[in-house]
Amino acid sequence: MSPWSAALIFVGLSVVIIGGSIAAALILRTRSKAPSPLQRDTYECGEEPDGTAWVRFHPRYYLVALVFVLFDVEAAFLLPWALNLRELGDIALVDMGIFLGVLLLGWVYALKKGALQWQ
Repeated sequence: MSPWSAALIFVGLSVVIIGGSIAAALILRTRSKAPSPLQRDTYECGEEPDGTAWVRFHPRYYLVALVFVLFDVEAAFLLPWALNLRELGDIALVDMGIFLGVLLLGWVYALKKGALQWQ
């Protein structure tokens, strides 16, 4: 069997399994007999809703969230590196220094631009 035919069989099986799962979910889903007006109401942890559910957030909020995710991923890279530093050797220390330097430059740039100032 050639690699192309194996790949074609794999893609075909994937489409059949995904399509079958979606079809089964549509056929076997539970449906309410009568729609309730409460189904369209905003849920706020048992409290009466105050205003609409669609609130616009300032783009600065998303920027701060992205910076948080960036440094969170950085911490995820630092832990395995720190645990295996002795086996990795000196080159790993230089590589991580370059990695942290690039991240630090990005953070300093964002600070200088005032992108992280909460107003």
